[in-house]
Amino acid sequence: MATKRNKTGLVLVAVLWVVMLLMVIVAAVGRTSRLDTKVTVARMGEVRCSWACRAGIETAMAVLYEDERESDCLLDLWSDNDEDFNNVMLRQCEFSVRVVDELGKLNVNVASRDQLMGLEYMEQDIADAIIDWRDSDDTVSTEGVEGGYYENLDFGYTIRNGPFRTIRELLLVRGVTEELLYGEDTNLNGQLDYNERDGDESPPADDGDDELDEGWIAYLTCYSYDKNTDATGSARVNINDGNERQLRGSLGLSGPQAKWIVDNRPNNGYSSISDLISDNSPKQPQGSGGNQDEAQPIDLQTFNQIADQITVSNEEKIPGRVNINTAPEEVLVALLGADGNAEQLAENIIAYRAGLLYGMESIAEVMSVESVDIDTFKRIASFITTRSSVYTIRCVATADRQGASNATVTTEAVVDRTSSPYEILYWYQGASN
Repeated sequence: MATKRNKTGLVLVAVLWVVMLLMVIVAAVGRTSRLDTKVTVARMGEVRCSWACRAGIETAMAVLYEDERESDCLLDLWSDNDEDFNNVMLRQCEFSVRVVDELGKLNVNVASRDQLMGLEYMEQDIADAIIDWRDSDDTVSTEGVEGGYYENLDFGYTIRNGPFRTIRELLLVRGVTEELLYGEDTNLNGQLDYNERDGDESPPADDGDDELDEGWIAYLTCYSYDKNTDATGSARVNINDGNERQLRGSLGLSGPQAKWIVDNRPNNGYSSISDLISDNSPKQPQGSGGNQDEAQPIDLQTFNQIADQITVSNEEKIPGRVNINTAPEEVLVALLGADGNAEQLAENIIAYRAGLLYGMESIAEVMSVESVDIDTFKRIASFITTRSSVYTIRCVATADRQGASNATVTTEAVVDRTSSPYEILYWYQGASN
């Protein structure tokens, strides 16, 4: 009997151990299942956010396609569109879109040293290093560096010796830091968030004031170009090529005016359309009387009428032009930097364009701005335009599950809207920067 009781006890103990083992296995499986469920839910949230960001990009592109192309300004729907761009709900996600005109910035691939130096916090050694990075030679600028410097770093790399391909490539240039490039606006939303004005309390590093430092990324680009066409989309007339008959027929000029353009054309051609005018140019067309074979200078009124129709280049795309309608004050100051009154002129331009529903429709209209004389116009005419083609679209999407924020995805796309469908020049999805 004792043996039978012992066997029964052993069986009971074994059963208890099996039960305990099964409980451990069930607990482990349950915990793993809960983790898998959480991961799956989080992953589903990320997927929804990714597609919501795509929806935001497509929404912005639809607005850009519908936009009138005669001129582009900050009053257009792509720039000012709270209804379609802010806090849009889509399948348990909420997305917001911000569109930035890349032609409202200086092109780092063609900007001069003086223009680069016009940016806040820019130093001579950094400006020279930028120029050395983008040029094709190995000649060191005054305070710049060439390939040897980068190759001999602890973690060396090769200098580009060519155009910047993305604006973030600036971080590879000696002296350019994340603080200089991104400023306080590390999420690139163009707004002064609490963590961007709280000093050292939380990242990013900021000065604790109520002014947002957007960094150089807000003022520099490598994508901008001006399509060499007029407001109707027709190719511009090259005043360096046309004869008198062609100039009359294409631009509606009088015979004496066309003759003046041809007779005064330099051997190497006009370098800018602004070469057609000077301080001595008449304001109104001269009378039709007199000798029709005598050349007649281009008056300011006629120049204003034809400025958008003429060019000095046969290139289809002219890199680096800045849209005078969308450029912020910092960029305008850099363009006008040779003038001691650059800040005042920039403020006058912004005030003038703010009163225009469609912005300036021709670069010649800049001369209507207070204090902008012909000399000032001639200095910047080759660098400005009134239309845009390339835009950066940033979309932030947040998944919402039972009222609690879940996954967040940021997508940034640089798009060229002149192509159909649009051409993506840059695409990034993930963290803010």
